[in-house]
Amino acid sequence: MSRIALGVVAGPLYLVVGYAQAFTREGFDLAKHPFSMLSLGSLGWIQIANFVVSGALFVLAATGMAKHSKWGARLIGLMGVGMILGGVFVADPALGFPLGTPDTVPATLSWHGVLHAVAFGIAMIGWIGACFVFARRLGGWLAVLSGLTGVLLMVPMAFLGSPSGTVLLYVVATIGWLWTSVLSLRLNQPAY
Repeated sequence: MSRIALGVVAGPLYLVVGYAQAFTREGFDLAKHPFSMLSLGSLGWIQIANFVVSGALFVLAATGMAKHSKWGARLIGLMGVGMILGGVFVADPALGFPLGTPDTVPATLSWHGVLHAVAFGIAMIGWIGACFVFARRLGGWLAVLSGLTGVLLMVPMAFLGSPSGTVLLYVVATIGWLWTSVLSLRLNQPAY
């Protein structure tokens, strides 16, 4: 398997593991809890591993993408690093998750909660940037898809912290991870 092919599986792996937990972890609500909160509680290690493994797969895929676009590859790698850091530095308990946590947002963030938020920002900057770099680098339908995905990934940022923002983030991020798989699949083809 080539390194780029790892990017084909990284996004779907993250989504399958994340959604499987979201539907089975007691007290988790997709309408108000981001996947990051799955890193909390006794089963939090599953989501931590999901962040780290998926992020590492994106970093490895990026090393193979460099022959197609150095900046695109660097930005995909940055996204992967952001995901790894998001697993290492966990979010703070909030909004009733894990069970027993107050149903509010904490007044202040812990040091690891702050670093988790920074990791999210790093991942999003890399991801959005990669979309636009590959939109410029590629041609045809994949260029259009890359540009649209980049625009879509920016939309939830205006609504973060609200229930609609959380749901919107799930929809858009799912599209983004699938875009990354399609991109990796295309770049992995020998003729490309």
